[in-house]
Amino acid sequence: MSVIKSPTGKNLHCKSWQQEGLLRLLLNCLDPDIAKKPKDLIAYGGRGKVARNWECLETIIGTLKNLENDETLLIQSGKPVGVFKTFDFSPRVVMAGALLVPKWATWETFYELEKKGLTSYGQSTAGSWAFIGTQGILQGTWETFLQVALKHFNGCLRKKIVLTSGLGEMGSAQPLAITGLKGIAIIAEVDKNVIKKRLLSNVIDIMVFSVEDAIDIAVEYKERGEPISIGLLGNAADIYEKLFEMGFIPDVVTDQTPAHDRKSYIPSGILPEEASSLRETDPLKYEEMFRNTIIRHVKAMVEFKDKGSVVFEYGNNIREQGKISGIDAFNIIPNFASEYIRPLFFEGRGPFRWVALSGDPEDIYRTDEVLLTLFKNDRKIVDWIDFVEKRFSFHGLPSRVCWLNFYERALFGKIINEMVKSGELKAPVAITRDHMDAASMASPYRETENMKDGSDAIADWPVLNAMLNAGCGATLVGVFQGGGVGIGYSIHSGMTIIADGSKEADFRLERALQADAQLGVIRYADAGYDKAKEIVKSTLFTAKVIS
Repeated sequence: MSVIKSPTGKNLHCKSWQQEGLLRLLLNCLDPDIAKKPKDLIAYGGRGKVARNWECLETIIGTLKNLENDETLLIQSGKPVGVFKTFDFSPRVVMAGALLVPKWATWETFYELEKKGLTSYGQSTAGSWAFIGTQGILQGTWETFLQVALKHFNGCLRKKIVLTSGLGEMGSAQPLAITGLKGIAIIAEVDKNVIKKRLLSNVIDIMVFSVEDAIDIAVEYKERGEPISIGLLGNAADIYEKLFEMGFIPDVVTDQTPAHDRKSYIPSGILPEEASSLRETDPLKYEEMFRNTIIRHVKAMVEFKDKGSVVFEYGNNIREQGKISGIDAFNIIPNFASEYIRPLFFEGRGPFRWVALSGDPEDIYRTDEVLLTLFKNDRKIVDWIDFVEKRFSFHGLPSRVCWLNFYERALFGKIINEMVKSGELKAPVAITRDHMDAASMASPYRETENMKDGSDAIADWPVLNAMLNAGCGATLVGVFQGGGVGIGYSIHSGMTIIADGSKEADFRLERALQADAQLGVIRYADAGYDKAKEIVKSTLFTAKVIS
């Protein structure tokens, strides 16, 4: 298997659409149009693998094709380990990924175990087969920068310059979101080929090779009041330092390089193509270069904040890497989730997404129409769908993401299933989500940092979330470690339900979509947040809250 594409159309390769949907999602994660390194089974994030190795992938594919409707496939860190007789209503796949006993939950131990072929790192949606390319993170990025604008700039990024870094599968959402909100983006990226790829796909507007050119263009567009995204070739630490030394102070500064993983972050002084070789030939030198670069990178961000920039960590654990390396910025730079996204979690609002298994974009456009009719009075939803339809082209299986609350998810999921049943959609739809959701993430340096009751490190909630989703009949359920912040720093859960038009799918969708997001509201009500406490008392909230 050199080039992988998901099957499309109505023909089944499995014994039902529950298995077929998961097969198509798995293969879609490795579609060369969206995957970072499909030959290495890496979907995104530098290390996010969909299976442990090619043998495991082939076995998973073969097992899904032969899996009965009352059987469940178990996957341990990307490796299929058994098929069990369960029930029709049970999940077809249950998985765990990169989970290490806490005492040994370090990158060093993980690397040793990985070399022995005992584990693999699934990032978040790669390991749970829910990766859909740049759009998957795009609305979360849109929501983040919208909240930045609302909090600091009267709701608009017009004439505001945002400095950030990283144009990988996660970071490439930044220029789209910033310009969509009328802002100006300067994005540092160390890999010329990555910038070219984003330029060709209209993710960025222009590519430049010098800090001076980037400043000139940004200032020109600021004066004109027009948005633009500028891909600037160079190492982020070098660029941030030089901009600061030149007295150029952006309105907003953040970063989305893979700083959480020293094997993915490129230190200053070497090119990307040199990095992998140096990691192997002289790992101690590479480590030293990594630490020195991180110190400079974080220091520059702190200096921008001292001069008045709005600065935040964008979920890549760069503050922790800075602290380990010798510069502690935790009390200076906030993280994006607790600073801007958390209020959305209080109402069970999060990254709901759906994938047209038919492969036909018209299925997504039809669901867009229904969504806009259902929630026509919600300006954010209307603006988002209008933006993404105009600016984003489908890659891999056509898909959509929209931040919906617990009630909206269950309502829309049921309608999608009816559309499949009636033939209005050409094939079933996979309904899933990102892991950055209210109940699915325990991450003390990201989603659960500075919790009101001090429960930052409590990891029970995503485990409860996975078990609850299994009990509610989700088609796939998984628990994982690491996400975007790395081994030892988070526990998170994933879930997927295949809307195949059946009555059984109606039950699965109603139960799981309600429970998945409502548990998040309970989690924040339990932590003492008044807004969440109000919502659990509302008539739309179906779960019974004990305390």
